[in-house]
Amino acid sequence: MLNDRDSMLRKLHELRSEHRDLDTVIARLVAHPMDQLQVQRLKKRKLLLKDEISWLESRLIPDNIA
Repeated sequence: MLNDRDSMLRKLHELRSEHRDLDTVIARLVAHPMDQLQVQRLKKRKLLLKDEISWLESRLIPDNIA
């Protein structure tokens, strides 16, 4: 279980990092609009990352409501 938890934490860190990187890239593209399709794709990827981050966090944080 510990190994699984460690791999989930590692994955969570990678996803958060990619999510932050996309913030930077999207901000630059919006400041200098050239390819709206690219911006839309990046925003969609960012939303997917956010969903995956939320899913992983829900698996890592125990549900103490009982």
